[in-house]
Amino acid sequence: MDLSQTRTFAEEAGIALSDDPAPLFQLLTLCMLQAKPIKSSVAVAAARGLFAAGLTTPETMRAAPRSRLIGVFGATGYKRYDESTATRLHAMSAALVDAHRGDLRELRAGAPSSLEVFDGVGPACAAMFAREVQGVWPELAPAFDKKALQGAGALGLPQDPGALAELGDDLPRLAAHLVRVALEGRAGAKKPAG
Repeated sequence: MDLSQTRTFAEEAGIALSDDPAPLFQLLTLCMLQAKPIKSSVAVAAARGLFAAGLTTPETMRAAPRSRLIGVFGATGYKRYDESTATRLHAMSAALVDAHRGDLRELRAGAPSSLEVFDGVGPACAAMFAREVQGVWPELAPAFDKKALQGAGALGLPQDPGALAELGDDLPRLAAHLVRVALEGRAGAKKPAG
C-alpha cells in the first residue's frame, strides 16, 4: 500500500517524532488538543502555534503564563476549549517535570494507559498518542484507535488491528490515512494504491 504522500498528524504539526523527551511531549500536547470535540485541523494549527511560540518542552510550557497559551489558542482558532486546555497543559507539564523529570519515556512500559495519569489525558487521547508513536515505540504496534478503525470500515478494510498491520509497513501513516477517511466521512473513498 503506497502511503508515501500521507503525513501523520505529528508531521502536520511540525513534530519530528523520535524517542526523545521534547518530541514525545509535543506529540502528547497535540493529542490533548485533538482529543477535544474540535476540528482536527484547528487542533494541529494550535499545536503548531504553541511550538512556534517556543512551547516545545514541559519546562517551557509550565513556565509560560497561562495568558500566553490562551493567546496562541485564540490566534489559531482553538477558542472553545482555550481556558480548560491551558489549565490542563500547565498541570500536565508540571506533573511530567515533577514526577518524571520531563521525560515521557519513564511511562513507556505501561503506555498508552500509563499516560492517563495526567489530567486531560483519557483513553481517547492515549490511543491517539499510541497511534502516532508506534513508529518509535514499536511494542505498541499495531495501534489503530477507534477513529482509524472507523476509517478502515468505510474503505471496506479489515477492522482487526493485526489484519490492518499487514496492509503496510508504515503503521503511523496508515493509521493517519484511515483517520482522515473517517474525519472526512468519505464512505466512498478509494483504498490507498498498493
